[in-house]
Amino acid sequence: MAEGRDVQWVEISEGQVGQRIDNFLRTRLKGAPKSLIYRIVRKGEIRVNKKRVKADYRLVLGDMVRIPPLRLAPEEAVREVSDGLRNLLAGSVLVEGPDWLVLNKPAGLAVHGGSGVKIGLIEALRQVRDDLDFLELVHRLDRDTSGCLLLAKSREALVTLNQALKAHQMDKQYLALVQGRWPTRREFVSARLDRFNAGNGERRVRVDNQGKVSRTRFAVREAFSRVTLIEVEPVTGRTHQIRVHAAHAGHALLGDDKYGTREGARLARELKLERLFLHSHALTFPEPSSGRPVHVKAPLGETLEAVLARARRAN
Repeated sequence: MAEGRDVQWVEISEGQVGQRIDNFLRTRLKGAPKSLIYRIVRKGEIRVNKKRVKADYRLVLGDMVRIPPLRLAPEEAVREVSDGLRNLLAGSVLVEGPDWLVLNKPAGLAVHGGSGVKIGLIEALRQVRDDLDFLELVHRLDRDTSGCLLLAKSREALVTLNQALKAHQMDKQYLALVQGRWPTRREFVSARLDRFNAGNGERRVRVDNQGKVSRTRFAVREAFSRVTLIEVEPVTGRTHQIRVHAAHAGHALLGDDKYGTREGARLARELKLERLFLHSHALTFPEPSSGRPVHVKAPLGETLEAVLARARRAN
C-alpha cells in the first residue's frame, strides 16, 4: 500500500539507541498525550523496520521508525504553554550543563500531564526548550513540592544519572516546616510504606508492615514555639515518603492536605501558608561525562520565607 505524503520515516541515530519507543514518540510528537501514543502503537500505526512493536521496545542503531501524521482532537491535544508559564520556566533554570539541567520547580505544577492535567512541567519545558532534541526527567517531585529537579538532555546522560540514582550516588536535601517541636534526638524514621488507592483514582501511602522498606533522615534547622523547620534527606525514594514519615512521627508537614492534621491546618492559616511547605533545597549528583560532583542549591521562594518570618515573630 502506498504511503501518504505526511508519513515520516526516521532513522535512529546513536543518541537515540536504547530509548523506549513510547518515550521517543513523546519527544517527536509534541502535543500528543501518552494515551494517544500508546493507542497508535497498539494499533500498529507505528512501525519499526516495517514491523509492529510494543510500547516498551528499545530502539537500535539504524532502526527505521514509521510515524503517521496525527490530527489531534481538541480534547486530546496537550495545551500550548502560556506566556506566563513559558517565562516562569525559562527563568527557573538554576544551572545547566552540556547534557543536563537543574530547574527550580515551581510548586503547584505536576511534572507530567495526565489524569486531568493538560500540561505538565516536562511537556511545557519541551515547548520552551524547542532547541533540544531530547529532554527527560531524571527523578520526580510531587506536584506541590518546589525546588531542585534534574533533567537529562541526552539519552546517555539519562542512563548514567539513573544508574547514579539507583546506586545512591545522588543526595537530595529538603526543607520542611512541621507541626510541633521536632525532638533533636530523633534523627531517623524507619517505617515500611505501602501505596493504596484512596478512591477516585487518588493514590495515597500509609505505614504498613507489609510495605517497602523506607528510611528518612531528619535534622532540626530552626525551632519555633509551635512549629519546626527541619532538613530532610530521604535515604530511600518512596512516593510521599517525607510527608508520611513526618506524619507517622507525629509532626505532619504544614500545608499537607493528604497527611496533615486539623491542628496543622490551623497553624498554616495563622502563618498564612497556602501551599505545602516542602522544598528541595539542595541536590548533589555526579556529572555524567566526568563523574565530578555537582552541587546545586535552590533558594526558598518569597512566600515560604515570609512564612518563616511570621513564625519567628510569633516566638
